[in-house]
Amino acid sequence: MKILICDDHQIVRDGLKKILQQLPDITIEEVGDVKEALNILKSNTFDIILQDISLPDRSGLDVLQFVKNKSPNTNVLMLSMHPLEQYAIRALKLGASGYLTKNTAAEELIIAINTISKGEKYISKLLAANMATHLNDNKHEQKHDILSGREFEIMINLANGKSLLEIGNEYFISNKTVSTYRSRIMTKMNFRKNTELTKYCLENKLI
Repeated sequence: MKILICDDHQIVRDGLKKILQQLPDITIEEVGDVKEALNILKSNTFDIILQDISLPDRSGLDVLQFVKNKSPNTNVLMLSMHPLEQYAIRALKLGASGYLTKNTAAEELIIAINTISKGEKYISKLLAANMATHLNDNKHEQKHDILSGREFEIMINLANGKSLLEIGNEYFISNKTVSTYRSRIMTKMNFRKNTELTKYCLENKLI
């Protein structure tokens, strides 16, 4: 089994590699950002990709979209510090095979990998219950589905009241870049004020 780890923190990658070594007959490669991921994926294929959502250069959701367009049968397990069901729902809609938070126990990661390697989906029981409620409330395509992965992440942060500086620090980008993302989001969503954005996210249970 050939596995690619895409995470910007070396300590996380080292921890994942240690856990994965419990699996038989595996080959592991690792990258630290979206640019590296896209470069290696242009000339290589993997059975499973462990993909962080929040990366410095772009959203890991963009890697997911690239992978599913290039190789639909590749299994992508999304890893995130966000336990919120809206991230999992978006990832699964884009073709992810599963979604785990980074505080997941090692045993659950192994179970998840074994599950998705059989062509099945994997999410935790708690997240599945929360998602079921969320999906029942939002059965149709939603307005925010037009946003890119990074735009979606920044919209959630803005709706949660974070400043441009706080968001920039989280994603290692400048205030100007965050402001540019905000302008794109407001244009795509046809909002004029942050209060409209926040109201939308509350109404759609995104925060």
